[in-house]
Amino acid sequence: MNAATRSTLLRLIGAQVCVHAGMTGFRMAAPLMALREGYSAAAVGVLLALFALAQVFLALPAGRFAQRHGLHKPFLLAGAVATTGGLMAVAWPTVGVLCLTALCSGAAVCLAMIALQRHVGHLASDATELRQVFSWVAIGPSVSNFLGPFLAGLLIDASGFRSAYLLLALLPALAWWWVRRVPAHVPADDENPAVQGSAWNLLRKPAFRNLMVVNWMLSSCWDVHTFLVPVLGHERGYSATVIGTVLGVFAVAATLIRLIIPLLAARLREAAVIAGAMVSTAALFGIYPLVQSPWAMAALSVGLGLALGSVQPMVMSTLHQITPRHRHGEALGLRSIAINGSSVVMPLLFGSAGAVIGAGAVFWIVGGVVGCGAAIAVRLKPPGHPGG
Repeated sequence: MNAATRSTLLRLIGAQVCVHAGMTGFRMAAPLMALREGYSAAAVGVLLALFALAQVFLALPAGRFAQRHGLHKPFLLAGAVATTGGLMAVAWPTVGVLCLTALCSGAAVCLAMIALQRHVGHLASDATELRQVFSWVAIGPSVSNFLGPFLAGLLIDASGFRSAYLLLALLPALAWWWVRRVPAHVPADDENPAVQGSAWNLLRKPAFRNLMVVNWMLSSCWDVHTFLVPVLGHERGYSATVIGTVLGVFAVAATLIRLIIPLLAARLREAAVIAGAMVSTAALFGIYPLVQSPWAMAALSVGLGLALGSVQPMVMSTLHQITPRHRHGEALGLRSIAINGSSVVMPLLFGSAGAVIGAGAVFWIVGGVVGCGAAIAVRLKPPGHPGG
């Protein structure tokens, strides 16, 4: 990897941290505000689902928009949308307005991340470099998953929700400063074919279908953790700082594993890493409801961060290898639909199921499904070069 690529990756990581940290902070702060105002776990599930709802409908258009316009226009639009939504929460800090903020934050992340992921895939020349660049870029969400909730929790405890919302609203506006000097990708002739076909035709490929199923299962695990930690923490009387820290150490662990992966990229195989992560997650989910101490929850959160943090680089590497270059934008859009569709539906199910059978049972059910899904993961065998 040359110096120019490393510089580009650094700027892209900084840009996505700015956009994504705004959303992750709101995703922790908004449910906590709702719980403190007496709303039920089911209502909190609806609020969390809205962060993903816009992404479900925007994913394919965002993929095509990135295919046509590259990196810069999507990021400029994303920053404007996210900051506008955040400032609404500052002006009117009510749960109803936070629903609009959630939609704006989700839409901004969708636009920015699909454009970024497509751009990064074109920086690599082989499968090993794909694993490396996506591991480095995956550090961004890990940092923002820590930074957003942690800063939001500190500001909520120190000076209230409005101060936290103001910081989270301003963060996405900084993304443009990072990406403005990133060189634009010039599409090759074969990236703009005259006839492309429907994006849904990609699902006819068994490898792509299997990848989407595995990705959906693992994204559900992120949703379980994000949703149930504030619920459990509220039930046990933890402060916002403690809840934010438990979520934050998960992100620190995910960052750590993503720092290690590039050093071992030549020796790793996507299918083995993903299957191992699924088995580990199933085991940790089996233990999580049994612990009571914040320290024990934090330790399990670290384990989950290590397991789930290793997955995204492998999924992204596989996706770029099994789809043609001119379909990368659409493939990323379909992936976004899968994981965000899960993020819309699953919190609703978690809220309803948690009210009936308890949070522990939700952990065990999801863990069992993910453990069984490891059999699908071992069959993911991408070809030996990008673009497939």
